Amino acid sequence: MAKFEFFSEGISFTLTDQRKTANWLTRVSIAEGHSIDSLTFIFCSDKHLRSMNQRYLKHSTYTDILSFDLSEGDKILGEIYISIPRVSDNAKLFNQAFEVELRRVIVHGLLHFIGYKDKTSQQKTQMRIKEEACLSLWK
Repeated sequence: MAKFEFFSEGISFTLTDQRKTANWLTRVSIAEGHSIDSLTFIFCSDKHLRSMNQRYLKHSTYTDILSFDLSEGDKILGEIYISIPRVSDNAKLFNQAFEVELRRVIVHGLLHFIGYKDKTSQQKTQMRIKEEACLSLWK
């Protein structure tokens, strides 16, 4: 059985619908031919995520997500760090509800673990299409 953990680091945030989120991510992974062993989500501040971005990726920019893939084969195992302030800002920028933008970022991390990339414009388009398909599975 898949293990999901949800934490916050340096901010006060609790994900609502944790069980529903876990079930949704499980459905996504199965539809993609993978299974989840363990996923840990850490919701944090911009400052915390930027510091991690500098430390691990040598990027000095803000980001909404960093994912650390520890998977083996098609058993997904990893940590996903999400900046809640960045998600909130992006939700306003893209005229989305915060909850929808947060789900998009959450599934974005999972899709990276499944093998989807977003470095080129073609990859970004493919990732966006896949995110939309995954969001439609939310029930």
